[in-house]
Amino acid sequence: MADKPADIIALEKKLLEKQLKLEKAEDELEERKEKLDEKRLELVKKLEDVSGMTSEEAKQELIKQTEDLAVRDLAKIIKEKEEEAKALGDKKAREILLDSLRHGALTYVPEYTVSVVKIPEEEMKGRIIGKEGRNIRAFEQATGVDVDLDEEGVIRLSSFDQVRREVARRSLEILLKDTRIQPFRIEEVVSQTKKDLERIMFSEGEKIASEVGVYNIPTDLFPILGRFKFRTSYGQNLVVHTLEETKIGIHIAQEVGADVDVVRLGCLFHDIGKVVEGEGSHVTLGVDLLKRYNFPEPVINAVAEHHEDKPFSSLESVIVYIADAISGMRPGARYDDFENYVKRLDDMEKIAKKYEGIEDAYAFEAGRELRVIINPGKLDDAQTTVMARKIQEEVSASLAVPGVVKVTAIREFRAVSPENSVA
Repeated sequence: MADKPADIIALEKKLLEKQLKLEKAEDELEERKEKLDEKRLELVKKLEDVSGMTSEEAKQELIKQTEDLAVRDLAKIIKEKEEEAKALGDKKAREILLDSLRHGALTYVPEYTVSVVKIPEEEMKGRIIGKEGRNIRAFEQATGVDVDLDEEGVIRLSSFDQVRREVARRSLEILLKDTRIQPFRIEEVVSQTKKDLERIMFSEGEKIASEVGVYNIPTDLFPILGRFKFRTSYGQNLVVHTLEETKIGIHIAQEVGADVDVVRLGCLFHDIGKVVEGEGSHVTLGVDLLKRYNFPEPVINAVAEHHEDKPFSSLESVIVYIADAISGMRPGARYDDFENYVKRLDDMEKIAKKYEGIEDAYAFEAGRELRVIINPGKLDDAQTTVMARKIQEEVSASLAVPGVVKVTAIREFRAVSPENSVA
């Protein structure tokens, strides 16, 4: 084998020297790495001793602190968005309520104590008064209302009892069309009108249901709804309250996406227990009535919960509650004094009716006059005079009635034969 050239031998020698230097450098680096690892472990040990935590615990603490910081930032963002949403929500809620009140405006005008009957000519008043006032006395006695003929073109009928006033108004309208206006005819018309009262209430109930867009309810409920016309709560007529509340409730339901039909029926029937006879609150009586007619459970719940007697079970129940509160508590909706006034007149009549020989009693002139109808077969003239005095004394002692109460006792005997009549 020939000897290698000198330049190749020199190159190989240089490569070998570089390799040895690299290996030495690697050994030095490895030694430094080991020393650094030892130093790192030593520092970690010192940190653990100072902090009282292991490295794993320290790592978890760091992670926790980072998470807490992120949560605080997120909570701040959420709070800002909530405040923004609340501001917009309050504004939208006010808009919905104001718009709902606007939709709840009614054209229905309640008559609290007076009904007005228009007459075509003033001469009709003479026929109503009759000879020596016999006709008007018979009309007031039969109906229990006070007749005011002072205003031109109209006859005003006054009574705190709306049923009596409605009977009187309808009876007077019939009599004005009739050529025979005399005591017997007046009593006949009034008696027939009283018998027709259920039909009148049926008609009024249909009007109420139609006004709010309800048509498919059992017809037996129409006469019950019709009683709303003759019922007040704290001076607020139930027809007014029901129509107003239902319209408000329907509009709110449309705005928030609730079931409009459930709200419609819940509002319409929420106070029906006030005109239903029975024991218990009007809420209980109303719920029992709706259950008897198999109304949907959401509607029954809306009625049961409209005074928060039970926790709200649905959005619709909340809307019925809100609409009821808006209608009942708005300024001018209710009159406590009127309710007390009606109760006082009713108590006056009850005091008179409890005496034996009294067939009926009617309070007039805001409680300043009480007219009692005497059964002529039970009390004579002298007993009638004594009875009137007793009633006056008890009314004055029991009730806070302004001024002196005038008690008018009416005792009239009639004998009727097929051929003629004597009064």
